[in-house]
Amino acid sequence: MPEPYEGGGLEPDGDYDGLEFKDADLGGQDGSGARFMDCALTGCALDETRLRHARILDSALSGVRGVGTDLAEATLRDVELTDARLGGPQLHGAVLERVLIRGGKIDCLNLRTARLRDVVFEGCVLVEPDFGGARLERVEFVDCALKGADLHAATLVDVDLRGAAPLEIGRGLDRLSGAVISPAQLNGPGTGAGGAVGDPGGGVSADTAGVRPLRGSVGSGPGGSRSPGSRRGRRAGRSGRRSGRAGSPGPPGAVRRGRR
Repeated sequence: MPEPYEGGGLEPDGDYDGLEFKDADLGGQDGSGARFMDCALTGCALDETRLRHARILDSALSGVRGVGTDLAEATLRDVELTDARLGGPQLHGAVLERVLIRGGKIDCLNLRTARLRDVVFEGCVLVEPDFGGARLERVEFVDCALKGADLHAATLVDVDLRGAAPLEIGRGLDRLSGAVISPAQLNGPGTGAGGAVGDPGGGVSADTAGVRPLRGSVGSGPGGSRSPGSRRGRRAGRSGRRSGRAGSPGPPGAVRRGRR
């Protein structure tokens, strides 16, 4: 199990390994360039927290909340974010690999020019997310509300949008090539303004947008989609590296990997 964090505030370029931040108020603190490895952040306040260029690895964030959290050009790898309530988080230029975002609501998520690979959005609400200029590869939306998404200049590769309801694209309808959507999404009545998929005013069709309806979902496994969570399940519970944590499972849903 992660050990309780008993230090003071975050420090720029700090190194946090195997620690639990529980109900901590990290608002306004500067952790730019910090490294979080095998950490758990539970119920923390992240208002205006500066985590630019931070590396968050093999960690779980649950119930975090905040406005204006700065994660620009950060790296999130093997991370689970559950039940977050965030407003205007900045992740432009960030790298997200094997990330699961489950539950919660995120308003005005800024992922401009970010790189997402093997990312799943599940059971969450995304309001006006900005994917402008981003690259999304093997990204899946499961039981997720996607409202007013900006895909301007984005690149989509094996992106599964069939689980997005509603699916509202405010900008960048022409970037849907490389995405998988359902015929109902393609042909049904629009669910909002701004050229929602299926809105006659948006002019979207399988021919004009290059959309691939009802192809296999993200990943190549039989009968199912690729999910970072399944990979985590196989690795969860590995022994900790410290002798004090030997044989102890990680926090629920956390990922245990070797040190980078």
